[in-house]
Amino acid sequence: MQILIIEDELRIAKRLKRMIQTFFRSLLCEVHHVDTLDEGLQFIVDHKIDLLCLDLNLNGENGFEMLKQAVAGSFQTIIISAYRERAIEAFEYGVLDFVPKPFTQERIDQAFHRIINEKSAHLSTRYLAIKRKGGIHLIKTEDVLYIKGADVYAELVLKNGITALHNKTLESLVQILSSDFERIHKSYIVNMTEVKGISIEPGSKYSLELNSGEFLPIGRTKYKEIKSKWFE
Repeated sequence: MQILIIEDELRIAKRLKRMIQTFFRSLLCEVHHVDTLDEGLQFIVDHKIDLLCLDLNLNGENGFEMLKQAVAGSFQTIIISAYRERAIEAFEYGVLDFVPKPFTQERIDQAFHRIINEKSAHLSTRYLAIKRKGGIHLIKTEDVLYIKGADVYAELVLKNGITALHNKTLESLVQILSSDFERIHKSYIVNMTEVKGISIEPGSKYSLELNSGEFLPIGRTKYKEIKSKWFE
């Protein structure tokens, strides 16, 4: 696992690095630290990372400018900041967690557990950021009909029929989406507010019927859970 810390206070960065090493142990490959947004952006361009730990105030620079770039990446982002009043805004952009300063090992561990759990909390992500020519484009999650796995990417299928590729995998996206979104199959996440019902076909094949008229497969191991959670 490759982790990047963007933090302008060296004391905090060193403490956070020790906590990361304590938690991840054998899973950890490298922890890198930079103290400016420009260095952070360049590091992300030059290296593949799994997790970004980002402060929102770096020598007066606004970390939210970095955040808009970060959430479009394949990695997860955890905000570590004293600006508690910006937590809701950060979650809306799709961060995995917001850890207020000062923090403890226990609180950091709680955030890191979300990296290894498929869905440990119902978050309030309102936007999914995708990279397009000319910059970052924000898509409202309420406009997403379903998400289909596309190798190491995910294909967002919108209610208006438009599709867009996201750099995160289905596994990463399901961690940050709200409780309206359900993983129904190894290849699909669905906005359950757009579901009409379950269709049962010969041979014990199950599908979700969407309001749009489309049918999406339900994994055999998912059927009972989805039926009891959404249709009973």
